[in-house]
Amino acid sequence: MEKMLLLGNEAIAQSAIDAGLSGIYAYPGTPSTEILEYVQRSKEAREKKIHSTWSTNEKTAMESALGMSYAGKRTMVCMKHVGLNVAADPFINAAITGTNGGLIVVAADDPSMHSSQNEQDSRFYGKFAMIPILEPTNQQEAYDMVRYGFMISEKYGIPVLLRITTRLAHSRSGITRYESLPQNEVHLPGNPRQFILLPANAQKQYKSLLHNQALFEEESEISSFNNYKEGRDKSLGVIVCGIAYNYLFENFQEDEFPHPLLKIGQYPLPYNLIRRIYQDCGSILVLEEGYPILEELLRGILDNGKKILGRMDGTVPRDGELNPNIVARALGLKEEYGLPVPPVVKSRPPSLCKGCPHIYSYNALNEALSFYSKGRVFSDIGCYTLGALEPYGAINTCVDMGASITMAKGAADAGFVPAVAVIGDSTFTHSGMTGLLDAINDKSPITVMILDNATTAMTGGQKSAATGRLEDICLGLGVEKEHIHVVNPSPKYHEENLQIIKDEINYQGVSVIIPRRECIQTVARKIRDDKKQKQQEEVME
Repeated sequence: MEKMLLLGNEAIAQSAIDAGLSGIYAYPGTPSTEILEYVQRSKEAREKKIHSTWSTNEKTAMESALGMSYAGKRTMVCMKHVGLNVAADPFINAAITGTNGGLIVVAADDPSMHSSQNEQDSRFYGKFAMIPILEPTNQQEAYDMVRYGFMISEKYGIPVLLRITTRLAHSRSGITRYESLPQNEVHLPGNPRQFILLPANAQKQYKSLLHNQALFEEESEISSFNNYKEGRDKSLGVIVCGIAYNYLFENFQEDEFPHPLLKIGQYPLPYNLIRRIYQDCGSILVLEEGYPILEELLRGILDNGKKILGRMDGTVPRDGELNPNIVARALGLKEEYGLPVPPVVKSRPPSLCKGCPHIYSYNALNEALSFYSKGRVFSDIGCYTLGALEPYGAINTCVDMGASITMAKGAADAGFVPAVAVIGDSTFTHSGMTGLLDAINDKSPITVMILDNATTAMTGGQKSAATGRLEDICLGLGVEKEHIHVVNPSPKYHEENLQIIKDEINYQGVSVIIPRRECIQTVARKIRDDKKQKQQEEVME
């Protein structure tokens, strides 16, 4: 069997290719982006004609994957944790329709919010949907779980949630590959009414989902991803989930851990195994990254059983990533992991790139609004959100994807004008277009600046769904042609751009300004690629 050195995200992608994947859908979001990128770069995936595209948002990605599953093929959909909020409608309903071809939903959680606006735990969504959840401890398990997940999905006709966290997604380890499986042939569901969620059908499907819960629990009890190890010191038992297993054994040799240990990698929770460690041990320490889901279940409502230690009592910090030092502290051990950071290493906050076109958009916008009171710019999520930092201080809100336009609309409806929305070109197609339609329908007096750098820059330069078509989209939604302006965000055109912004924020209707200049990072990448290609061509000559 071949061995490979892969990131956790790459292990997931390679396993999907090896397990007979036919299609993968995603919207880029850290820390999940590399999964689809790996499939797109894979020569093997191209030879197998595996479909791989960036979707307009996570909801459309989820629905496309469900359609491929309906046609009988194995498929995967990937997103970061907050993307699962966007995909929640089809995600929850997919548990009711069930699946035909195997369907795995990968949700990459970001504890400590390295690149996110919150640190929600996607295991809640899996529990909410009542579907099996897999949570790997390392890259090999991530590889193994994808193949197993497709098997479970097709065995029970149910989507499977694969939950990973940042460190596992972005750390590298050796994995062993298995033989490739063939792709499924196209075949329709045996039950022709399965995917029609009219109430009469949905009620039957829901009863089937409830019936299968006991079967999912049986699978968890016998799963190799859930296992119990005896220990000589039963004053304490430890239950560990996901990557916390690795942090635990950064402090111990694997065969020297003194306490009984229950490792959980598959949900629904294995109740018999949990009952066993609870009965065997004097107290329980729960190590889980994300919310204290398992700990809360163990405590129950009255919390009058055995002593349960974890995030809820402060033994483990309530928020943020775990690490070996936190685990050592929870076990009363000396913290010995890692070296102190040398003083020469300084903290460096994120900032807009030097020469970024957004800088010149913000300079003009700040000057245009300098005659008004503060707090009038509603921003969205992307690299332009860094305009909140000094020296720009250009935006006042950032809540979720698409919220800029709708929040500006609400403020304008309240009489707070001028109100300006700032949104990126990719985010606009993700979830900004419907907000703009609302503003047009209500004739809300807002100015929308769509910062068009022709890419999804924040996640590494993936394709933007609206490149070259923003004016047509705005026109089609109903923005008046004379109030759609395309400008060049550079110092040379500052006075011209400033006057356009001043004019439009005084307009008592919906206007759109599109500052358009390609991201300097993608320009630099193209120059490097061109130079490399020329060098290769010269060698060939």
